[in-house]
Amino acid sequence: MTVLTPRSIVEELDRYIIGQQEAKRVVAIALSNRERRRRLPPEIRSDVMPKNILMIGPTGVGKTEIARRLAVMMDAPFAKAEATKFTEVGYVGRDVESIIHDLVEVSAARVYREELRQIESNAEKLALERIASYLYQQLTRRGKQVTERSRQVSASLSKVSKRSPSLKKGGGTLTREKLAKLLAGHKLEEQLVEIEVGDSEPPASAFDPRLEMDNDSLFDECYRDFRNPNVQKKRKVRVKEARRILTREEANKLLDFDQVVDEAIRKAEENGIVFIDEIDKICGPKLDLGRDISGEGVQRDLLPLLEGTTVSTRFGPVKTEHMLFFAAGTFSRNKSSDLIPELQGRFPLRVELNPLSQQDLERILVEPRNSLTRQYEALLATEGVNIVFTEDGIQEMARLAVLMNERTENIGARRLFTIVEKLVEDLSFTAPERKGQRIEIDAKYVVEQVGSLVRDENLGRYIL
Repeated sequence: MTVLTPRSIVEELDRYIIGQQEAKRVVAIALSNRERRRRLPPEIRSDVMPKNILMIGPTGVGKTEIARRLAVMMDAPFAKAEATKFTEVGYVGRDVESIIHDLVEVSAARVYREELRQIESNAEKLALERIASYLYQQLTRRGKQVTERSRQVSASLSKVSKRSPSLKKGGGTLTREKLAKLLAGHKLEEQLVEIEVGDSEPPASAFDPRLEMDNDSLFDECYRDFRNPNVQKKRKVRVKEARRILTREEANKLLDFDQVVDEAIRKAEENGIVFIDEIDKICGPKLDLGRDISGEGVQRDLLPLLEGTTVSTRFGPVKTEHMLFFAAGTFSRNKSSDLIPELQGRFPLRVELNPLSQQDLERILVEPRNSLTRQYEALLATEGVNIVFTEDGIQEMARLAVLMNERTENIGARRLFTIVEKLVEDLSFTAPERKGQRIEIDAKYVVEQVGSLVRDENLGRYIL
């Protein structure tokens, strides 16, 4: 993997996040020091701890996105949690160690997917061999009393091998080979076949990138099957379904799940990034609720994780001393110095993120990779509608976003989602009838479509 320098990290962040250069520099240096630590001799490396970062700034300015993009850039497991979930009134708050449980689950799912990609071709090959064997056994067992679908298979075989007298005579090896060729060419996808599988239903997205399944669910089900082997039973399914089921089964046979778990724990311990949001919300007075689940109590519970402890997870013990922790909050009603001193000491790096100006919002609309305007241009292009955002249209959208943030709650760049969605609402609804049209979104169009939204927001302040 290419070694990322602080400058290259900032440049990569610039592709997705506008402004906040000071914050980018701080996190880039912290991440670079983490990589430098890996190149130190063992006797020094164990004593070099990561420098956790406290990010202060209004909502919607990029705090979460900076941490998330760093994790993607470094291919590191990433977990996000809101500090307030540990202080919710009405029941005892969640244990803060659940953050580490979530991180390890994410890490395990990532390692599992990586391993799957490496063995996918071999697993599918073995699955096709099993399907060919099942089909051949069916044809041989039934003989002359084949079902209508078996006749279709025989017809397909005869077309493929008109010049193969030995196949017509029933040569077993050739028949299996021909079946394998038909299966490889996806010619028998609708053919019914009886297979032997475990009791549990396999995930649909194990090898199908079009079917996105939750990472944790995918690994969790496969890991459970590994720990608790199911009794084999017979099922009659179509070949395309058998291909998916048996590929997953063969993949799990090829995988060393203990190695997957060990690697997942290692990556979580060495590369894990944890983002704790709304840290400012636990700087309140102590609540008299029996067990100390007040803000101060949660802060004290977080101390061991930040300093370094061992958390017991279902995969085994996980050490937290070399994980990188981000904490973020607006601190609009209090100050970072209101945190208990011990917690402040666990975040040696602090950075303030600036509110977004109109110019920043204009850049956010067009500059980041896959910006909002590019997303909607691509979405409507699928219907044959070509929309073009003009410069004055971009400026007007940013101006209205600033105005709405000033008049109501300031939610930063998130206000742009409201603006743009309202702007293209009519276009999205009528897109099938507008095929082939080119629509220019200028300042006048923006005012016509979104101007009422600003007035409604302003009026809404006086309506109960």
